[in-house]
Amino acid sequence: MVRPVVLLLLLAVAALTVASCGGEGREDRLVALGEQRPSFDRSGWRTDFSRRTAPLEEIQTGGPPRDGIPPIDDPRPVEQAAAETFLSERDPVLVVEAGGAARAYPLRILVWHEIVNDRLSGRPITVTYCPLCNSSLVFDRRVGGRELSFGTTGNLRRSNLVMWDRQTESWWQQLTADAIVGELAGQRLRPLPAQTLSWAQFKRRHPRGDVLSRDTGAERDYTRNPYLGYDEQASSPHLFRGRVDGRLAPKERVVALLDAAPPVVVPFSRLRREPVVELGADGTPAAVFYQRGVASPIDADAVSRSKDVGTAGAFDRRLRGRTLSFARRGGVFVDRETRSSWDVTGRAVAGPLRGARLRPLRHDEQFWFSLAAFVPEARIAQRP
Repeated sequence: MVRPVVLLLLLAVAALTVASCGGEGREDRLVALGEQRPSFDRSGWRTDFSRRTAPLEEIQTGGPPRDGIPPIDDPRPVEQAAAETFLSERDPVLVVEAGGAARAYPLRILVWHEIVNDRLSGRPITVTYCPLCNSSLVFDRRVGGRELSFGTTGNLRRSNLVMWDRQTESWWQQLTADAIVGELAGQRLRPLPAQTLSWAQFKRRHPRGDVLSRDTGAERDYTRNPYLGYDEQASSPHLFRGRVDGRLAPKERVVALLDAAPPVVVPFSRLRREPVVELGADGTPAAVFYQRGVASPIDADAVSRSKDVGTAGAFDRRLRGRTLSFARRGGVFVDRETRSSWDVTGRAVAGPLRGARLRPLRHDEQFWFSLAAFVPEARIAQRP
């Protein structure tokens, strides 16, 4: 398998680094030679760098220039029938719901763009994905009564995407939703619930939902993965400065319940053995469901050939005045109280509670190293 750094060098030679978050081959050579890594370039920015909540020395160039990884500003969703021509059943899609509508954002597209400025049921949203951290987050892009639109700075902090807004040129940390540099430093975007599903799972759950199309305004080969081999659990993160938290392997996938204080993490390695994990999340009785059938977007040269990493959902176990408990039975999750069957989206698909839905808890699936770098107080859920 081709190592990530080797691939990035090949992409640089092919002049394709403008479309990937990994950085230029020249930087990798500088690191190998022991030379100092260049800092980011401030020229051309109207950003007020005197206003910041993060040290500037933690920010470094990722290789491409500002918006060299082009955000999608004019998304053109299509019906599911049209998407069948380019998505496989195991394709991972980030699912967002608003006002009764649901839209799928294929990660095979997001890996090349990282940001989509969109509207769903009239709500202005920004859909983001950082391949180096495997973090998929969605935000309401209104701040202080002003609607913002976002792009990629071309820079990283702790290997995570640093975004910028076009209205004030403030810089934002994707993983934390915070403005870290500029006029809006200290402000925070409002995260919105989202869940990664397979294309097959999305179709079953949202038969009327639509899909982000490949008509993005950019020329990209959406059949290819520009991060070939990056999804290796024990391998080192790319362009990461600092100590990696050794409690888990660097690229162990984790489900992070982000609204708990402190946030709670459940490793995928545990979920593969225990497809249902019940835990307390800041006083909330929670359940994390895990289901296989979702491919990695950053493993093989094509998603259809990538390894199965599965997906997860996190939910409040309380429903209609009682707390449910769950076990995995075949391909569904069954509550012990009513014997109703539930899917990975928290919807009852059979039994006395059919049609009911558990309250989703905001969560993200990401690599451990990135979550631990920004949320060092996160605790790993322990078995009772």
